[in-house]
Amino acid sequence: MAKFEGVYVAIVTPFTSSYDVDYKRLTEHCDWLIANGISGLVPTGSLGEYATMSNEERAKVVETVIEAAAGRVPVVVGSAAPSTKQAVAWVQHAKDSGAAGVMALPPINYKPLEHEVVAHYEALNEVGLPIVAYNNPHDYKVDLTPQFLAKLSKFDNVVAVKEFSGDIRRVHDILAQTDLEVMIGVDDLAMEGPLFGATGWISGVPNALPKEGVELFNLARQGKMQEASALYRRLLPLFHMDASPQLVQSIKYMMELAGFPVGPTRPPRLPLPEADYQLIREAFEYAVRPNQPAN
Repeated sequence: MAKFEGVYVAIVTPFTSSYDVDYKRLTEHCDWLIANGISGLVPTGSLGEYATMSNEERAKVVETVIEAAAGRVPVVVGSAAPSTKQAVAWVQHAKDSGAAGVMALPPINYKPLEHEVVAHYEALNEVGLPIVAYNNPHDYKVDLTPQFLAKLSKFDNVVAVKEFSGDIRRVHDILAQTDLEVMIGVDDLAMEGPLFGATGWISGVPNALPKEGVELFNLARQGKMQEASALYRRLLPLFHMDASPQLVQSIKYMMELAGFPVGPTRPPRLPLPEADYQLIREAFEYAVRPNQPAN
């Protein structure tokens, strides 16, 4: 059985109108997601705007999410940081706070050599908390190929990969060449991933539509193609937005449309042009009212 199975939501961080972290709303968001059937929570990822937080804020966000989950679902903490020493400290904090695991990028500040990436994960591994290696070759300079993951999987605590390359063939190759579990990391492969063996999905749009996300993933894992395809096509225009650099603004606006506002994004992320919001509204209406044609 997979350790991190099902739909894990990479949760947004709510902010007040003055850009303070809204910890009360964060707790409410965790409760709402759990009540709607999600399998796990992933705070302090890029969708959670971790890079805009002070160390004190980031630590409190992690602690708040773990406290809110209260053992009902696992919490997998984003551990990205500019140096290996800092990343190790965030993994240790996650462990000390009661997290079930961490989502760990390779070194993020420059294009590291292979032995530097291996040494980075070796240092994280030594903390003793399960690791979901995060492959995001679009935004960072390392591609954790299946062959590379086979090397990392030799570390006892590297147990899974968040696969964000966008190439569905990677799922087959990772499963064939490693003993890692695969968690799809981009929303617009949320149907194809589980059909081809992914056991988890670290998701974005389900911040706003958790029930629909859980239903889709379960239908796909069960091989119910007709039902899964119908739901997937409704959600796909929104899912494409998860792969955009403006995903944080887009998903926070989706949450507003869903009746669960979580405040603004922190600069340098600013409000989107009105035309973009119009596209999100149209896609959201299409997702929740399937009889309307998509634009």
